[in-house]
Amino acid sequence: MRHIKHHVLATLANIRLEERAAVLWSFLYFFSLLCSYYIIRPIRDEMGVQGGVENLQWLFTATFAAMLAIVPLFGWISSRYPRKRFLPVAYYFFVLNLVIFYLAFYLDFDKVYIARIFFVWVSVFNLFVVSVFWSLMVDVYNNEQSKRLFGFIAAGGTAGAISGPALTGVLAVPFGKVNLLLLSVVFLLIAVVCMKRIIHWSDYSRGNQAVQAIDEPALEKESPLGGSIIAGIRQVFASPYLLGICGLMLLFTTLSTFLYFQQAQIIKDNFVDSDARTSVFATIDLATNILTLILQLLIMGRLVPIIGLAWTLAIIPLLLAMGFLILSFSPAVLVLIVVQVIRRAGNYAIMRPAREMLYVVIDRESKYKAKNFIDTAVYRGGDAVSSWVYAGMKSMGLSAANIALIAAPVALVWAWVAYRMGKWQQHLSNAGRQ
Repeated sequence: MRHIKHHVLATLANIRLEERAAVLWSFLYFFSLLCSYYIIRPIRDEMGVQGGVENLQWLFTATFAAMLAIVPLFGWISSRYPRKRFLPVAYYFFVLNLVIFYLAFYLDFDKVYIARIFFVWVSVFNLFVVSVFWSLMVDVYNNEQSKRLFGFIAAGGTAGAISGPALTGVLAVPFGKVNLLLLSVVFLLIAVVCMKRIIHWSDYSRGNQAVQAIDEPALEKESPLGGSIIAGIRQVFASPYLLGICGLMLLFTTLSTFLYFQQAQIIKDNFVDSDARTSVFATIDLATNILTLILQLLIMGRLVPIIGLAWTLAIIPLLLAMGFLILSFSPAVLVLIVVQVIRRAGNYAIMRPAREMLYVVIDRESKYKAKNFIDTAVYRGGDAVSSWVYAGMKSMGLSAANIALIAAPVALVWAWVAYRMGKWQQHLSNAGRQ
């Protein structure tokens, strides 16, 4: 039976026997993490509507400010404690937050303000916990392994992203959406268990060695990352390569924000009832994640070895440029939703795993600190700036079709930057240095 299971994994995802334990823990880790997030994501999107679509740019700005506050805190913790300590603590912090929000909703505090705070918090939570996950992945797996395994590992997240909105859609009415926060807590705690197992494997199973028995005293030998609380920020501005990743991230967030704003407005205009909007958001998530899972299991694992990292990174920006061009001629509800689903599925299945491969060639401290700064502060900074740009274009009288036409060439620039970063990563990998 074990031989059959290994043969299936080796055929489906090109997983070697000595990697199987770590990969399966990684799969379950990402499954639990995104299931936890996607249980509450439809609630977040509905809270954004309740807080006022016209206020979304303020919510994005508040999220950016929150990110700027949390990055130095994470830098301080990671500088003083080994990863087996500070990574679980980061997750426990968010578990505590979820419990507090549950109590706030249950006690029926001011709904508008709680809705806005919850929207900001979930936006921070999502990026931060996923950034920590991928930091661990690029630390545990080498460049060759990342090209084979990241697609399959990402599929675990997609399976969780499918399960999350499915659970929300089924349980929101009979149990109430507030009680789903506690279910989100359960999955987040499962993710912590998986994280600890992966760290054990990493400490005692380097390279292609089989998993060995856990020696707890030896675990204490792991040292903190060291450095200052703002080391990640300094590393980014001192490295042209990391600045290139920042440019890639900013272009991605700009175009994603444009689509998100159009989606929010169209859903508000076409659906009056709050529960109906929550259901629509969950349905979009479900469709996106089913497509993502198909792409990850059937395509991503073998895409990079066939066409290379550079072209893999450029695929989704090129498709999005085409999508924006179509939207400029036909900004209809169905067209926008199709473009959004394709964009998000392509990002989760192809762009995100490929983008994480860019970090494999940098040092360990940068993998946690600089990467966390880029994945959180830079990401949400791009959200904040692009949200105000979008609001400015709307105030100038530009229609959805006009904005889509402007976004199309921006997507082509994104494709060019993505291609160049893929080539740069390959150069650094071949040189064996940053």
